[in-house]
Amino acid sequence: MMRITPMVKNILLINVVIFIIQSFLKLPLEEFGGLRVIFSDEFAPYQFLTYMWLHGSFGHIIGNMFAVFIFGPMLEQVWGPKRFLTFYLICGIGAGVLFGIADFAEKNQVRIDRNNFIENPSPDAFEMFIVEHKVSMKYTEMLAEFSDQYYESPNSDSYNTQAIEFVDQIYHLYVDGLMVGASGAVFGILMAFGMLFPNTQLFLLFPPIPIKAKYLVLFYGLFELYSEFSRTPGDNVAHLAHLGGMLIAYILLKLWKEDRRRFY
Repeated sequence: MMRITPMVKNILLINVVIFIIQSFLKLPLEEFGGLRVIFSDEFAPYQFLTYMWLHGSFGHIIGNMFAVFIFGPMLEQVWGPKRFLTFYLICGIGAGVLFGIADFAEKNQVRIDRNNFIENPSPDAFEMFIVEHKVSMKYTEMLAEFSDQYYESPNSDSYNTQAIEFVDQIYHLYVDGLMVGASGAVFGILMAFGMLFPNTQLFLLFPPIPIKAKYLVLFYGLFELYSEFSRTPGDNVAHLAHLGGMLIAYILLKLWKEDRRRFY
């Protein structure tokens, strides 16, 4: 049976302690430690490191730390504690950076559209904004109703002001969100495990079937890719961070020139 290794133990301990402090002491650590969009007033470069030590829920931390516990020890035994920690941090930070770049590209257009609307409000511009930057169905119906009323009084200062307030609220719904979690580093560990131990048989709990590590990694990669391109407004999972962690892990292993033929 695989024993827990020193660095894996430290990573688990740090994450659990921070989660306890965050949850039971009601300290809003995510407010300054979670990763914000780059142009946010709340963004700071250190968040590329701190976000990966924070988690949003009990299920969130259990899922991530379970993966570290299962897959991490074998990697640490191969690399040693220092290289394993280096790998973990680079995957986590790298995933955050890649996500941050993509997040900026996506949300910057919302910022541009919002600024353009504030400068030149009109019913046509409002309708275009709410169509291109959809929120939940409940708010979409309410905004569409307001848009119809706005068309009836396009020169009303009251409607212009209200429309600007709606646009500003939608803008903040997009840009005020933050990302937390060790998933980028965890998916890096999963990728490394699949590359170094591709034919190792793993037994899944759901469904209860055996599967080789390489196929499990392939499944997760394809699932995250599909989830990113088919995401809905209610999907708050950072699929790009997961894919980013896998990509960083792949590049690292190629740079380190690990010989997979040495492993089962």
